[in-house]
Amino acid sequence: MSFTPDGRKIKKIKVKLLEIKDYPLHIKTPFIKLDAALKFSGTAETGGHAKILIEEGRIRVNGETCKVRGKKLCPGDTFEYKDERFTVCGENGAE
Repeated sequence: MSFTPDGRKIKKIKVKLLEIKDYPLHIKTPFIKLDAALKFSGTAETGGHAKILIEEGRIRVNGETCKVRGKKLCPGDTFEYKDERFTVCGENGAE
């Protein structure tokens, strides 16, 4: 058991790691805007829902929080929401 310098017990907390599920997002165009990608992937039900998720900073693009609805995603880019990660893929599955 561990104690602080003033004699209090240190509590140990178990942390469950979040397992990320990876999905490809196939597009036939050179890029897709973030809000459209959220709808296309099923992450957001509507454009308004996508707007809220983005404005609240709940979407990460390439590992960083993104608050730009019109952010262009090209093959190879990723976006994450909760425990899901989508990788944008070109027409032939190429990144």
